[in-house]
Amino acid sequence: MSTVQLDRADERITHDATTAGRARAALRNIRSGDLGALPVVIGLVIIAVIFQSLNSVFLSSGNLVNLMLDSAAVGVISLGIVCVLLVGEIDLSVGSVSGFTAAIVAVLFVRHDWNWVLAVVVALGIAALIGLAYGLALTRFGMPSFVASLAGLLAFLGLQLAILGDQGSVNLPFDSFLVTFAQVAFVPPWLAYVLAALGPVAVLASGYETMVRRRRANLSATSVQVLVVRAVALLVALEFVVWYLNRERGVGWMVVFFVALVLLLNYAITRTGWGRSLLAVGGNVEAARRSGIPVRRVYLSAFAVCSFLAALGGILAAGRLASANLSSGTGDVNLNAIAAAVIGGTSLFGGRGSAWSALLGTVVIAAIANGLTLLNLDSSYRFVITGLVLAVAVAIDSLARRSRASHGRA
Repeated sequence: MSTVQLDRADERITHDATTAGRARAALRNIRSGDLGALPVVIGLVIIAVIFQSLNSVFLSSGNLVNLMLDSAAVGVISLGIVCVLLVGEIDLSVGSVSGFTAAIVAVLFVRHDWNWVLAVVVALGIAALIGLAYGLALTRFGMPSFVASLAGLLAFLGLQLAILGDQGSVNLPFDSFLVTFAQVAFVPPWLAYVLAALGPVAVLASGYETMVRRRRANLSATSVQVLVVRAVALLVALEFVVWYLNRERGVGWMVVFFVALVLLLNYAITRTGWGRSLLAVGGNVEAARRSGIPVRRVYLSAFAVCSFLAALGGILAAGRLASANLSSGTGDVNLNAIAAAVIGGTSLFGGRGSAWSALLGTVVIAAIANGLTLLNLDSSYRFVITGLVLAVAVAIDSLARRSRASHGRA
C-alpha cells in the first residue's frame, strides 16, 4: 500500500474515531443532565404537530408572521429575566415596570408633545434606576429580591394608574414611528435573505475562532468540516424560513430587533467578563467573591439590565397595540416573561442558561396561545397548559441538576 493510501486510511480512522467520540460525548452529556435546548425543541415539534393536525392554519406563513410579531415584546422582557435568573435571583415586577414605562412614554409623547426619542430615553433611564434600586435593596439591606420586586410590582402598577389618569388610556398616533415599527414595518425580501445569511457566517467565524484557540491550548476541538456542515445546515434552514414568511408580509423589523438583542446578550454572556461573572455568581456566590469578582456590581448590573429590557419590551408592546392603558403590563405578561425564560432552559437555581432560552421559551408560550386561539378555546385552557409546561420544565431542570451533581458536573 502506498504512503498516500496509508495517510488517507489514517485520516478516515481518525475521522471515524472523532465522530464516534463526539457521539459518545453527546450521549454522556445527556445522561449526566446536560440537556441543552433538546427538551424545548422536542416540545416545539410536538406543539406544532398537534396544532397543525387540529387546524391547518397554524403553520401557514400568515399565522407565523403574526405569531412572531406578537411574541417579540414579551421575548424582550424575558431576556431581562434571564439575567437575574443567572445570578440566582428573581424579578416579579417586570410586567408592572413595562406597563409603567409604556405609560410614561405615551404621556410624554402624546399629552406633552415630547419627541418620542426623548420620551423613550427618559423611560429607559427610569427603568434602569428601578433595577439599581432592587440591586441595592439586595446587596445593602439584604432584602430578598422576591420581596423587593413584589413590592415594586404593586407600587409601579399604582404609579401607572396615576400617570394615565382618569381616562385610563393614551392612544399613540398610527403614523408615529413606535406604531409603524411594531405593526407595519417589514424587512425588504432581499435584505431578509441577506440578514439570514449573516447568522451562519457569524456562527462559522465564531466556531473557527474557538477551534483555533482550543488547538493552541492543546485541547480537543471541532473540525473545520463539522463547522462548515453546521453553518450550511443553518443557512438552509434560515433561508427557508425567510422564503416561507415572505410568501405573506415577510419578516417584521421588530422581530429582527428582538433577535438582534438575543445575539447581543448571548455574546455578552458567553464572550465577556461580565457574562462569566453572572454565571459564576449564580453558580456559587461565595466562590465568586473569593475569586475576586465584584459580586455587588454584578447583582446591580443584572437587575438594571432586567428592568431596562422590561421597559423596552413594554414600549414595543404599546407600539404593537398603538396605546398604553390600564392593562399594559398586567394580566399574564409578567408570568409569561418569567415562564418563557424557565421553559427555554434557564435554571431557577442560577448559574445555567443563555439568551436563547428567552427566544425558545417565548416561542413555546406564543405557539400555545396562538394554537388555542385558532381552535376558539377559552383562555382558561391556555393558562392550564402553560402552567403544566412550566411545571414540566422546572421538573426537568431539577432532575438535570441532580443528575449533574451525581456525575460531578454541577
